Amino acid sequence: MSSKLSKWIVVPAAVLWFGSVALGQDTSSSGSSTQASGTTKSTQKQPTIAERKENQQDRIANGVKSGQLTAGETSNLESKEAAINGETRADRAANGGKLTPAEKQQINRQQNQVSKQIYQDKHNANTAHYGNNAVGQRRENQQDRIAQGIKSGQLTAGETAKLENQQKGINQQVKADRAANGGKLTQGEKKQINKEQNAASKNIYNKKHNANTQAGMKK
Repeated sequence: MSSKLSKWIVVPAAVLWFGSVALGQDTSSSGSSTQASGTTKSTQKQPTIAERKENQQDRIANGVKSGQLTAGETSNLESKEAAINGETRADRAANGGKLTPAEKQQINRQQNQVSKQIYQDKHNANTAHYGNNAVGQRRENQQDRIAQGIKSGQLTAGETAKLENQQKGINQQVKADRAANGGKLTQGEKKQINKEQNAASKNIYNKKHNANTQAGMKK
């Protein structure tokens, strides 16, 4: 075979070999990229028990502040949150401070149920109406203080439930008094309601400044 013919056989072979190497590198790179993308999706961090709890409280606080949640609705929601918190503490105490995977799943299911109720209560027809008067402004101020305590973690779910139940009682009294007097309150009724709100105000302050807080939860 002549040297000229050998030359034309070797050159295409070399081109084919380099093309295969390049193609192999592209495929490997593409595969690495896909794998990296898959890893990112599969290792996406799920919220911890503490983070989920904080998120629920923030949503409740926002509902109280906006008036989307009434005192009665808030008391009900926070009673359920307090029950979940109690269950979490009991589970941790029984397992050296940790939660088993099954316990975490159970708590997450319960929080899912409360989450749905928070949404439903915030979007139903019931809202907090205070009115442009001294009694209404006092009620709104108390709710704002409670909302701030929830948001900051100064108020536990159990404390909030009690405070809101107290506010619910005052609201029912105001409603009944107005219904009995053509929509108005007598001076004596206003004085009585203000006295009850003074007592509620002290409770809000005391619960916001005691040793109990929402902070310090483990995942």
